[in-house]
Parts: sequence; structure tokens; C-alpha cells
Amino acid sequence: MKTRQGLLLAALWAALLPLAHAAAPPLPAESASAVASPERTVSEWLMRMHEASGKRAYIGTFVVSYGPGSMSSARIWHVCDGAQQMERVESLTGAPRSTFRHNDQVITFLPETKVAVAEKRESLGLFPNLLEAGDFSIPAFYAAKVVGSDRVAGFDADVVVLKPKDSLRYGYRIWSEKKSGLVVKLQTLDVDGQVLEQAAFSELQLDAPVKMDKLGQMMANTAGYKVETAAMVKTTALSEGWVLKNGVPGFKPMSCFRRSVGGSADSTVQWVFSDGLASVSLFAEAYEPQRHVQEGAMAVGATQSLTRRMGAWWLTAVGEAPQTTLKAFVQGLTRAK
Repeated sequence: MKTRQGLLLAALWAALLPLAHAAAPPLPAESASAVASPERTVSEWLMRMHEASGKRAYIGTFVVSYGPGSMSSARIWHVCDGAQQMERVESLTGAPRSTFRHNDQVITFLPETKVAVAEKRESLGLFPNLLEAGDFSIPAFYAAKVVGSDRVAGFDADVVVLKPKDSLRYGYRIWSEKKSGLVVKLQTLDVDGQVLEQAAFSELQLDAPVKMDKLGQMMANTAGYKVETAAMVKTTALSEGWVLKNGVPGFKPMSCFRRSVGGSADSTVQWVFSDGLASVSLFAEAYEPQRHVQEGAMAVGATQSLTRRMGAWWLTAVGEAPQTTLKAFVQGLTRAK
């Protein structure tokens, strides 16, 4: 895989959390404990989950399923100290990979190639780190309902369904730990309510003794690795020559970057949109016949992608949203006059 292609995949991974594709288990039955759970609005539930994700230190094993017979897992160490956030994610399946994040600074170590990719990732305000990037009209497009109680990784959890009010976005079934609000399991649902993806902690230790200075030392230790810097230059779509003629309801532009690796002259423009829960990224790059062979659509669980050629440009839309939503974005994208 070319380095620039690898960067594109890294950008998609950063923007979208891969979850799981599995047969839908039965919903937990509504019970007295479910009725006793506090009645909250969709915004109140999401704020509670968001605050828990930023304030708790934990160690856990995260299991992801994203297709028939496809599963991956990772070990996560997360710690916070005021405004400082650090985490380490160690892949347990597939090619060895270690990712460290300190606020918006990220470095990914690839032991097999002895390459470390360093980049800066702005918070996009995406779930579960929503509500950081502006005033989203989430209640206009989603409704929340407590449907029961369950246990995940040994913790009691409220089960909350976020149901979309239109067909442009997926729904979510969320297991929120009762005491803290931390999300311990998450399913993405299609328009018929079937599970497209699932991610859950199989083991979790809350308030774990994770040391920020130790993670910092590990993150800084690049000895024996070739460090490649993934440059992200903040720009605007209009200055890059792009206009979205018709916006997609609920999705607001979050950021726009020009991305390149190792000082390469070639670059890709990434324009990110979000409705506060889901995101869609539009990528535009110069068309190259040797690499850009076939237009089309692809799906891995809930993560959809759509590619098409527009004259001298190759466009890619990727998001945790239905294909109809991606088509609306791509069809509305045009070159500025």
C-alpha cells in the first residue's frame, strides 16, 4: 500500500469508529429497573456519556465485530488529568499496531515496517466526544428512549436507543454504565432496526491506576522507527475550489484539511461533516488512472464508502451513514466557479 493511501485509511479510522456487524440480539426486556432509570432528553443522555468518557481513567479490552466472521480487539489504557487526556490503544488482532494520543497529538507505531506516523487530529465533536464543536440540533434528528437494563463486562448499564427521525442517518443502541454514564457497549442500527455494527468492552477496570507520565514516555520513544509526519494544513473548501450546492439536513461542516505525508507534493483535501453523532468525510484528490480504476460503493458494517470521478478529480465519500446520504453529498459537490 502506498504511503498516501495508508494516510487516507488512517484519516478514515480517525474520523470513524469501526464497530460490529452481527445478528441482532433480543432487546433487554423493559423492567422495573429500566422504569426507575432517570428520564433524560437525548441531549442530557449524550452529555452524560460525553462527560464520563473524558473524566474516567480506565483499562479495558475492546472487541469489535464488523462483518460475518470478522472480529478485532484492542487493549485500551485511558487517563485524564484536568484538560489533559492520554490514551494507548494496542491491537490484539491483525497486524501489530500501537496508537498513542495526547490531546490532539497522535502517533501510531507499526512494528512490522518500523514506521511511526505522527499527526495532529483536531477533536471533531464526534460521539462520544460530542458537544465540543458547537451547537448541534441533535434533538431535531434523534429521539432517546430507555428500553431496559443489562450487564456488560460486569457493570450494570442503562440501555438507551437513539432513534433517527429520518432515513439519512443510522440509529444507535447504547449501554451506558449506570453510575458514571460511560459507554460500555454500542450498536449501530440500520433503518429497519437491524444491527449493522457492534463494539463492546469484554473486560473493563474503571478508575484504573493509569500513569500519564508513563504513557508519555512510551509515546515519545521512537528509537528504531522512521517517523513520518502526516501534515494536516487547515484550509477551507472554497479556497480549495469546492462548493456543496445542497447541504444534507442535520450535517454541518466541521473542518477542512489538506493532507500529505513526508513533505509529498501530492495531497488530498478532506472535508468533514457531522450531525453530532455520525460523520461523513469527503475526500478530493487529483485523478490518477493507475490508482483510480473503478467507481462504486462499498460497505463494511455501518461504514459506507462511495467513489466517483469528476473530470480531473477523484472523489471519495466515507461515513457511518446510509448510501443515500453519501450520494446526496457527492451529487451536491461541485467545483467553484
